[in-house]
Amino acid sequence: MKKHILIVALFLINALSFAQTGIIRGTLTDKQSEKPLAAATIELIGESSITDTTSGNGTFLLSNVPIGRQSVRVSFLGYESITVPDIDVTSGKDVIIAIALTESFNTLQEVVISGGNNKAKTVNKMAAVSARQFSTEEVNRYAGGRSDVARLASNFAGVSTADDSRNDIVIRGNSPSGLLWRLEGIPIPSPNHFSTLGTTGSPVSALNPNLLANSDFITSAFPAEYGNAIGGVFDLGLRKGNSSDYEYTVGVAAFPGLEAMAEGPLGKKGGSFLAAGRYGIIGPLGFAGSTAQPNYSDFSFNVDFGKGKLGNVSVFGILGTSNIDLIGKDVELDGDDLFATRDTDEFVTSGFSAFGAKHTIDVGSNSVLKTVVGYSSSTNTSEEDRYYNLDTPQESKIHFAKGKSTESRFTFSTLLNSKISNKLTFRTGILLEFFSLNTNLWDRDRQADRDGDGYPDYVNLLDTDGSYSILQPYAMAQYRLSEKLTLNAGLHGQYFSLNEQAVLEPRAALTYAINNANSLSFGYGLHHQNVAAPLLFLNENVDGNLLQTNKNLDLVRSQHYVLGYDTRFADKWRAKVEVYYQAVDKAAVERAPTSYSSLTEGADFGFSIDKTSLISKGTGFNQGIEFTLEKFFSRGYNVLFTSSLFDSKYKGSDNIERDSPFNNGYVINALGGKEFKIGKAKKNVFSINGKFTTAGGRHYTPVDLNASIAEGYEIRDDLKAYSEQYDSYFRLDIKFAVKLNSSKKKSSHSFYVDFQNVTNNSNVFTKSYNRVTQQVNQIDQIGFQPDFGYRYQF
Repeated sequence: MKKHILIVALFLINALSFAQTGIIRGTLTDKQSEKPLAAATIELIGESSITDTTSGNGTFLLSNVPIGRQSVRVSFLGYESITVPDIDVTSGKDVIIAIALTESFNTLQEVVISGGNNKAKTVNKMAAVSARQFSTEEVNRYAGGRSDVARLASNFAGVSTADDSRNDIVIRGNSPSGLLWRLEGIPIPSPNHFSTLGTTGSPVSALNPNLLANSDFITSAFPAEYGNAIGGVFDLGLRKGNSSDYEYTVGVAAFPGLEAMAEGPLGKKGGSFLAAGRYGIIGPLGFAGSTAQPNYSDFSFNVDFGKGKLGNVSVFGILGTSNIDLIGKDVELDGDDLFATRDTDEFVTSGFSAFGAKHTIDVGSNSVLKTVVGYSSSTNTSEEDRYYNLDTPQESKIHFAKGKSTESRFTFSTLLNSKISNKLTFRTGILLEFFSLNTNLWDRDRQADRDGDGYPDYVNLLDTDGSYSILQPYAMAQYRLSEKLTLNAGLHGQYFSLNEQAVLEPRAALTYAINNANSLSFGYGLHHQNVAAPLLFLNENVDGNLLQTNKNLDLVRSQHYVLGYDTRFADKWRAKVEVYYQAVDKAAVERAPTSYSSLTEGADFGFSIDKTSLISKGTGFNQGIEFTLEKFFSRGYNVLFTSSLFDSKYKGSDNIERDSPFNNGYVINALGGKEFKIGKAKKNVFSINGKFTTAGGRHYTPVDLNASIAEGYEIRDDLKAYSEQYDSYFRLDIKFAVKLNSSKKKSSHSFYVDFQNVTNNSNVFTKSYNRVTQQVNQIDQIGFQPDFGYRYQF
């Protein structure tokens, strides 16, 4: 097999050794007002003859651009000129970029920012601390990423994943459920296949990274426009399709699966369309970590109708479906399957959708009004059959559990951005979400046998058909106090209709530029988030009546403090240090003294089903220091090193301070890549990328074996909650890729092989009770696993 792959690669390199040129096109805007800038100069560095001047609507076009990595210089009188490096030009697809310039403090002065990199800054100009911009190119470049945006984020400082089987994001010791997903300015449910109500991650992402524009990832002290989150923010934007030419992409990869994408111009007003569909294939390949075969597919689109007298209108959407049948008798007796158990058959389906219409219109000469109307839904169904007296003459099968949950939301968002002057920018808006929740869960798990039939009773734990709303107004401003000192400040409000609680949250960040290469920053933010819906709507049997005794729980509150230092100590090099502290209170805990807290939930497919009559008296804290060393891609290579030392603790109603399950203690990532130009014309590329990750093991509560045997289901020792820790995590990934540009037509081929966990290290997945063997088994995560992908663009 390896020999055949090598022969094919060498043949393609020979056949495509002469490369043609490519195209860079895009738009230029004022970063503060978000209006287009006309008559600015766009110049290809190293090729002074390749230049353009932006049109009245801020568009530009650079043609006959040599294939390979290129850099563009952008300059305009009265604005800070910038260089946009690391633009990957190919023969198969036009490169479309969006650039924003900041007006210089002294209006008539043109300031050149030398050695800078626009990726060091965020798309959202108000995000000044604990924030980072990322690109689709990074998602596809790094080793071990599986074309998953969430897994890309695990490379950043302060971030870890719960385990290899899921893409949950643990940010600075917070539960993954503290994350806010946003798409085109509105909140959306977990954009993942096999996702469940209240969670933010899953085994497979439904987000197609090839449709994403450069987006922001924020880990603390968020700007005032973000709310109902205490952990972090993924603020995603969709790119527009090519408005000048039709382009197509087809491909296949292990985890994204089969893919087809099309884009091109639409109408006569500069509009475009972009659409892509994917179908998963990891089941037949045996990469699922389970004997079962997962099935999933997704479709995404973004249609821009261009700019007219009434502004710009676009519609966008993502639709994903998935299902899996977990058959217990296909599982080995020792229970080494990541998702299935020997004595259970489970049948799962899930669906995710998010659709929206976006309208943008100029208001006066320096203001823009953006309005988005959206609808999203998340649906999950599961049915479970359980075998008793398995593999004996007395074997019997009963219907053990059945559940269905559907969360729908209608969203309205409007935002007014105004540039008051070159020193002051003001932004205000409102976000309104109407939730409709329909849940039903019947389950025998942890139930008594009151009817005497020899089996746990079949009890209705969730039965909800209701609605609630969340209202979030906000206002914020960015004020440049001087050339070196910038203040971002704002106020966010939140009203949660279920408990009729209203809160006000101040946010602020201050940045001081010591010089062009060094800066200090400080940020503060007060943040609230409602307890996850599966806990809020849990039924409790009170005197024969099923009551939802958690509905009036307070919003969980978290205060974030951040201090950072950023330095660009050499060309294309950047180092950053951040120290943070987060104080959390009003978490949900039990009335009786126990170790339970809602802060420990959110890193699995479900939530606790026996936690009722909770009260909002839990507390916790996260503190740590993070270091990032990054060499942005230039001279054929890139480097990213991140390290985090942190402590995450919580208190349940027993008032005992404990490690949280997300308190790994440390996370270290080292990534690097090198590109080599190949072929006679040196326009094709062979690249090698590597990733090394190590982290402290997750804390867990040991199984009480005797109690588990007596009850027939797993019981953890509450007195020793999260007192033990798994062995440290270690993983090394190496990725090889080839990119071939056609010499005869507009097309390119790319191929990669990604060897994940090349040392086949046995990282612990869990230690759990096996009902069949009545033992505690250790289940390890997936060992060595190859990933591959091929893409043809034309």
